[in-house]
Amino acid sequence: MSPTSTSHPRNLTTIVATLGPASESPEMVRALILAGVGVFRLNFSHGDLEGHARRLCTVREVAASLDVSVACLGDLQGPKIRVGKIGSEVGAAHASGGGAVDVVPGQEVVLSREVDTAALRPVAGGFEPVLPVTYKGLIDEVKPGDKVLINDGAVRMVAVERDSARGELRCRVVVGGRVSSGKGINLPDTHVSLPAVTDRDWECATWGVEQGIDYLALSFVRDAADVEQLRAGVCVGGAWVPIIAKIEMPEAVANLESIIEAADGIMVARGDLGVEMDIPIVPIAQKRIVAACRSQGKPCIVATQMLETMIENAQPTRAEATDVANAIFEGADAVMLSGETAVGRHPLEVVQIMSRIVAAAEAHLAGQPQVHNPPTRLAASHRGTAALAHGAWHIAKDLSAKAVVCWSQNGGTARYLSQNRFNIPIVAYSSSPAATRQMALLRGVNAVLSDPPGSGTLSEWNARVDEYVVSRGLASAGDAIVLLAGRPLGQAKRTNTLAIHKVGEPLGFSAHRT
Repeated sequence: MSPTSTSHPRNLTTIVATLGPASESPEMVRALILAGVGVFRLNFSHGDLEGHARRLCTVREVAASLDVSVACLGDLQGPKIRVGKIGSEVGAAHASGGGAVDVVPGQEVVLSREVDTAALRPVAGGFEPVLPVTYKGLIDEVKPGDKVLINDGAVRMVAVERDSARGELRCRVVVGGRVSSGKGINLPDTHVSLPAVTDRDWECATWGVEQGIDYLALSFVRDAADVEQLRAGVCVGGAWVPIIAKIEMPEAVANLESIIEAADGIMVARGDLGVEMDIPIVPIAQKRIVAACRSQGKPCIVATQMLETMIENAQPTRAEATDVANAIFEGADAVMLSGETAVGRHPLEVVQIMSRIVAAAEAHLAGQPQVHNPPTRLAASHRGTAALAHGAWHIAKDLSAKAVVCWSQNGGTARYLSQNRFNIPIVAYSSSPAATRQMALLRGVNAVLSDPPGSGTLSEWNARVDEYVVSRGLASAGDAIVLLAGRPLGQAKRTNTLAIHKVGEPLGFSAHRT
């Protein structure tokens, strides 16, 4: 197995891009990788598994042709409640045309579990819409006075009367707008009894495990038990898939610490979070979530509407650029694009601009006094590796090292190094294709797929490292780098050596071992 890597190392902060009709071609996937994408998101809320299989295959083939380690994240839909089918005849009769209806403030709308397709019911002075819902229990669980929000809160209603016998919930429109088939319904005041992992989620998760997907994201997490339920279902028979818990409900924010502990990473899913919570609270929740992830050493993705206007426009707003930079200043490991790359008009340009914003933010941070703030909550079994990573940060700072290089067979050492938030690249070697792909999410990590040296010695590996860092422009002859590894190379949980090395010189052992 020959070493493979990114020819042009990405920024330290990972860019996650959602695949869709605008970005799924091999040519576009290639361009997006070269522009800086490290993780591609497959959104299981849209499309079918056959289409996602094609996208996954495209990413794997293009990444292999570029010698790049790129991860694929499968985003489970979760128990999303949606408006059912609205026929064109209903829309045409009720001002919208097509499969949608327009509602206005003060109007009453009926949500029904008994109808399969929207209807118009005659009332004094006109008609009222009767809309089907995908979750039949909604009628029994929403109480009068509870808010009912449609289309990410664009349409806002309040429940006024529940008729369980007829299977109907009458709502009064507070903020009007257009309601179309399949739009999401949020119930911020209601405890919903839907399971955390739906039948559709299990189907997608099982498919993802079979396909060797690199991460699964669980939507609408309420507590740590939701994460453990998914893990118990997919991590069986030797299979293991890291789980990203999406924080998008007030319940999840309340249970944040235990959710982070149970998950392998966190996504700040600001779309639904901004609907379920008051908008002014969302920035505060984001800062709290990112800080809690840093404390526990778990990667954190900030997502949703980061460069939203670029779905249509060729440039973002200044506020959007500031939003991306602020996420990095707060300590996010990754920033995510959704509709911007999935269906937008400028998928390549949006990644290029995000990459430039990320680079500028990282350059600003690099120019600030460096403060070491490692995770405070670590498992006792990993404290040796964590201590080496902690020491590597100080050594790299004191020597102005150009890179930190490790052998990280399953990605553990790379994770501990990433948690220390170096302002220089981390190069992580492994002979595991799955591990190198998963490391693509980690801040600062450039994964290299490589067989261990035949002798298994550090000196033979050192020659490879020198060639790599020089050829990639990470360091020049005579520059200091920091090495972490174990003996023999290629075996997991063996990291016990920390060495200071000058590129191009023999590895003399000014090394420290645990």
